[in-house]
Amino acid sequence: MACAVRVASVLLALLLCRGVASAQAPAAEADVTVGTSSQGVQALATQVRLFGALPGDWRFYGDSTWAARRGRESDAFGAAYPYEPEFRPMELYLEKTVVRGARVVGTRIGRYRTPFGLYGRSEHGYTGFVRAPLIRYSDYWALSNNFLETGVSAVAGATWLSAEGSVGVASDVDKYARPGGVNGVLRVQSAFGSLIVGASHIRTRPSKEWGFATGRAEFSGVDVRWMQSGVLVRGEWLTGRPFDGAKTRGGYLDVLVHRPAMGPVTAVARLERLDYFAGRFSRYPRRYSAGAKVRGPLQFVGQVNFVHQPRDVTGHAGHGSVDVSLTYTLRPHK
Repeated sequence: MACAVRVASVLLALLLCRGVASAQAPAAEADVTVGTSSQGVQALATQVRLFGALPGDWRFYGDSTWAARRGRESDAFGAAYPYEPEFRPMELYLEKTVVRGARVVGTRIGRYRTPFGLYGRSEHGYTGFVRAPLIRYSDYWALSNNFLETGVSAVAGATWLSAEGSVGVASDVDKYARPGGVNGVLRVQSAFGSLIVGASHIRTRPSKEWGFATGRAEFSGVDVRWMQSGVLVRGEWLTGRPFDGAKTRGGYLDVLVHRPAMGPVTAVARLERLDYFAGRFSRYPRRYSAGAKVRGPLQFVGQVNFVHQPRDVTGHAGHGSVDVSLTYTLRPHK
């Protein structure tokens, strides 16, 4: 199955190269990030993105990352990418969206992030939060921001109500990668003025790192986004099973505030919980974060988070920490 995924990726790359040669020049971006946490963790990461238009109103997107983290074991950093010292291709897909009046139809083909809940890279990377939510960290018995599918995703509906379905093979790239096998994801989304509400369901397989895990992983969730007057409130809640014999439920609520008087500063806060039911191995971590994202000169962006975790995922007494990162984005001039 892994071989099939690699072959599909190579074929898609060839199609992209052929299409790019006959279309307008693609756009490229690169991020370089350094970070440190008072937990005794340091991080360095580079992400490169290439995207643009193809003939027939198709668009392409591809990104890759190299990242490393040293120090004690921690979930600091890694909000949108795996922090492991290897060059890792991530997303690589073609997509086309057609809007006719109030109707929307779209297709995505290739390797893409699993379309469950608030799944886009921009939802979690460089938003002001240095850590992934507890329900979206690879080793915490729920979902992962590093989930990738190689397959086909289609969306159809109206501008106020749409449904998206995905059928693909797990193509994760971190050490908690799911084994091969066909996965199904269904997501429904509706918009009401400033409010967007979604519901998702996924059926997949547990991480191969968990040698004790058997059966299927299956989760259902809801997500909400509301924005008005420079205030964004968003969150997710899910429930389900990471594998046979265990249950997980949990979620998070974010508040991001950027008013004109705040200049380059966006204030952020997050409340989150995770309940993992597995007999004597049960865990109930909680975490509260507050901080800011600061846009500096010359495409620099800084993030600082003050984190309080009264219960951690080991079941031991919690801790507090300060996480800081600085990112420089390079956008070559055409």
